[in-house]
Amino acid sequence: MAFDKLREYCGVVAVHNHPEASTLAYLGLHQLQHRGQESAGIVSSDGERLRAHRSMGLVADIFTEPVLETIRGSIAIGHNRYSTTGDSALLNAQPIMVDCNKGMIALAHNGNLVNAWDIRSRLEAQGSIFQTTSDTEVIVHLIAQSKEHTLPEAVCDALRRIEGAFSLVLMTRDRVFAVRDPRGFRPLCMGRIRNGAGPDKDTIVFASETCAFDIIGATYERDVKPGEMMVVGPEGVSSRYFATALKQSNCIFEHVYFSRPDSVIFGRAVQISREALGRQLAKEAPVEADLVVPVPDSGVTAALGYAAESGLPFRFGLIRNHYVGRTFIEPEQRVRDFGVKLKLNPVRSLLAGQRVVLIDDSIVRGTTSRKIVRLVRNAGAKEVHMRISCPPTISPCYYGVDTPLKSQLIAAYKSLEEIRAYDTGIYPTEFIPVDQIQPVAIEKKL
Repeated sequence: MAFDKLREYCGVVAVHNHPEASTLAYLGLHQLQHRGQESAGIVSSDGERLRAHRSMGLVADIFTEPVLETIRGSIAIGHNRYSTTGDSALLNAQPIMVDCNKGMIALAHNGNLVNAWDIRSRLEAQGSIFQTTSDTEVIVHLIAQSKEHTLPEAVCDALRRIEGAFSLVLMTRDRVFAVRDPRGFRPLCMGRIRNGAGPDKDTIVFASETCAFDIIGATYERDVKPGEMMVVGPEGVSSRYFATALKQSNCIFEHVYFSRPDSVIFGRAVQISREALGRQLAKEAPVEADLVVPVPDSGVTAALGYAAESGLPFRFGLIRNHYVGRTFIEPEQRVRDFGVKLKLNPVRSLLAGQRVVLIDDSIVRGTTSRKIVRLVRNAGAKEVHMRISCPPTISPCYYGVDTPLKSQLIAAYKSLEEIRAYDTGIYPTEFIPVDQIQPVAIEKKL
């Protein structure tokens, strides 16, 4: 079942100096489950050796109590994966763990390296053997091949050779490294659990989102800065810059769609951003209507902002089924818009005879939004006014977001008015690749 949404990337966590570090990493990954549902993994250290467990599936299914017992340690890093580069398979599950000339290290990566395959081709020509199809493994090879003698210097040397988006957590037997790319594409934040024995004895944690801190009792302190490498070891926390920070390119979709509303991302509360987007939408695109209805769950916060600014009542006119799995049995006799109906169901008593403002966060292909508008109309709505809180998506993303080809992005080749017409079903529904589009007259359906 394909919905008209961008797919998430990955989530990472790291815990240093806690007797139940692997359990805290598991809890953090559980909070970050929305960032990746294909696989998950944790690597821990007891100060002597590293232990790993990785599997396909969801965090709660993978890390049972017996499994967590096998990876007990005082240091741990974890990873939720949604593949943007590399196949969806266990061999690509992270963290990646290796024993190389720099010692035993484990690495977890959120983002996408745009020059990974060029580097990989060169390394393979020199005799390197890769065990995964993930771009992340390139970083491990660069660290191992670095001529620098210490691990921190080798990591910095490797990081200066890669390009793209990367928020990394890396661990050895007694240290944790946290790194962000110079443009700050992806979030990575630091938190602290105070243990009452001085700052050097506190538990330091890192995560893709601050919502991971709340469940483990950590306090958010700050973001890892673009171009910064933080190192946490027995001597405490240190920081250095492996590259000069460049013009910032924070991913807009963290605030629009990906991150949880209860997180602080790029120094700003996601809930505040989404409500502000809804308020601005009400100012730019007001309409006479009876109620505001969000497309759950991603459109809820923006709809709250729209309703507050416009003075219109907010109602849950669409109910989401939260138990839709990856597979389902479709009736032999095809049901129109079956995929959308499986996930969303209209509340007819609220929608019948009403002028509805329908709020969603984004339109990608346009196919699903069209079906949702039809769903609301068929529930008896007198008028449906679609409002989108994000600017049009006109190009694919190469930095870790799984966007379709440009020819499949409706805003890449249709104007706002044409998108409106498509969503309301006035114009023909066929998608034509952008390089095949011919100027044709579009007639209104009778």
